[in-house]
Amino acid sequence: MDKIISFLFLVFCTSLLNGQNASEDLNTQKIDVGVYISEPFVIDSDNGLSGMSIDLWEQIAKQLNIDFNYKTYNSFQELVEATSKDSVEVAVTNLTITKERAQFIDFTQPWYDAGSRIMISDYKGADSNELFNGLHEAGYLKSYLFLAILVFILTILMTFFDRKFDKEFPKGWKEGLSESFYQVMLMVTSGKLTRKNLFGWIGRIVSAIWLAVGILVVAYVTSTITSVMTTLHLSSDISQLSDLNNKKIAVLSGSSTEAYIRGIGFDYISYSNINDMVEGITNNKVDAIVGDAPVLEYYLFKHQQEALEIVGNLFKPDKYGFGLSPNNNLKKEITLEILKAQESGFIRKLKSNYFGSAEL
Repeated sequence: MDKIISFLFLVFCTSLLNGQNASEDLNTQKIDVGVYISEPFVIDSDNGLSGMSIDLWEQIAKQLNIDFNYKTYNSFQELVEATSKDSVEVAVTNLTITKERAQFIDFTQPWYDAGSRIMISDYKGADSNELFNGLHEAGYLKSYLFLAILVFILTILMTFFDRKFDKEFPKGWKEGLSESFYQVMLMVTSGKLTRKNLFGWIGRIVSAIWLAVGILVVAYVTSTITSVMTTLHLSSDISQLSDLNNKKIAVLSGSSTEAYIRGIGFDYISYSNINDMVEGITNNKVDAIVGDAPVLEYYLFKHQQEALEIVGNLFKPDKYGFGLSPNNNLKKEITLEILKAQESGFIRKLKSNYFGSAEL
């Protein structure tokens, strides 16, 4: 009898252990997770991936006992396409929930409220390098070179002329050339002449023409410099979305912002990442950057030494969620974990960690 009881107990324990192992095998899943690098939501460093989206996803994966591999994509569009084709089961980044994307992939419960803002160059006045580069790009330096050659030729001609007809003109070449150069530069910069009239009324007419040429040269130089200074100052005229009309705008390729800017008919250039967009505005290829507010704010927070500023109010309100492939059966479980993270203050803590304030 004791042997029978021992046997039955052994069978019961074995069945229980096998059941636990089967349950663990059922609950443990191995999936591919697609990411797009977009600080502070997905940050790529020597220590691997981190960021708000990564931290939240890894917390969820831990709670659901999900094993996963990360796959990195170069744009929002590539990430969405990969998710729609089941190349990855979950898309993790600051992915805006839109009607267009929802036609191809599923979304979880939104976990972050965002929107778009405008970043411009923080204009403090053009320095000499900016002015020189602006004049070069506009082609004005070639005109200035022509004027310099013309001044040189006029100086030589005036020296020969005055040495021949003006008895009081210095006989030495150094003194003569310097006197002629002074007269030419006086005409070019101020439109005035102090030299002697040698030919009566004819000389007066020639002098009048000479003065008119000088005034035109002064006006040309002044207008070209003013034009370049105005171009360098354009970004300071932007304070809201309506100011972007007739301006060149930088947006992220494949983002919801790109679709929005294209929809309202603004002129724009697509870039693959925020660093390229900043380079575009620094090199005057674009007048402003339009992007997700938290991304722009985080960039400015991390690069305070750069001459950039964010202007205007939040527009085009967005909500971020995780994208799910069409055949993914984890939507309910992931959404429940997101709700738990919101109720427990975990997401609020993430905001505080990455932005320095829980109110952002």
